[in-house]
Amino acid sequence: MRQPLRWPWLDFDVDDVLSPAIAVRVDVTETRAEVPEHWHRKAQLVFALGGGVTCRVPGGLWMVPPHCGVWIPGGMRHSNIATANARIFFIYVEPGAADLPDRCCTLSISPLLRELIIELSDCAPDDTRCDFLGKVLLAELPLMPVQQLHLPISAEPRLRRIAETLAEDPADRRTLAQWADHVALSESSLARLVVKETGLTFGRWRQQLHLIVALRELSSGASVQQVSGGLGYESVTAFITMFKKALGKPPAKYLSDITQHGGSAFMA
Repeated sequence: MRQPLRWPWLDFDVDDVLSPAIAVRVDVTETRAEVPEHWHRKAQLVFALGGGVTCRVPGGLWMVPPHCGVWIPGGMRHSNIATANARIFFIYVEPGAADLPDRCCTLSISPLLRELIIELSDCAPDDTRCDFLGKVLLAELPLMPVQQLHLPISAEPRLRRIAETLAEDPADRRTLAQWADHVALSESSLARLVVKETGLTFGRWRQQLHLIVALRELSSGASVQQVSGGLGYESVTAFITMFKKALGKPPAKYLSDITQHGGSAFMA
């Protein structure tokens, strides 16, 4: 049986509220905060106005950089980890209230939608203005571009072991051959297994993890030098080159554009 969703910032069960959409603001303190794995009837948008949030769902890890949101369909088990000093919003949406995907995805958040979310979070669920703002928000949300900022995680035990090890220590630079030896496979067998389970080569898969970690750390205030070193890059230049090749802009420009223009920065 599902337990009522009650966290320190909530004094009600979100599934008991029948409004089309409600928003809850969470200001994280100096230490990171984690919402343990749970599920609810309502779908959820996790939106970060400052700092970063990582969402774990079956089969994937999703990063929520500032001014973007991760869409989580209703009934899906998930957990959320926010960086220190993050400013995040949880938007809960009634099933069928908006034309949105039935899978997890990262959505760009426009300045208009951002302001609607902030205003909605200041409304009491039984306020008539809350209902109006929710309807406008749900009309805008399906128009937001979908971005690809997630790490596919397989349920296959050997790949999950590698993923968990790399998530704990992203600077681990073991080669594919070394990882294959670690999980008792041949190099070619492990290479095929990664592609089969994730759709990515091992190198691309690990790079995606590095991008997720880099965005999370940069969003929480770490310097490019700190992030580069924490990911095990031999030089800051090598890290910036990887980042720019993957996301189209160097880290400083990328984050600056997100801050100034909201999620539209991802369309470059």
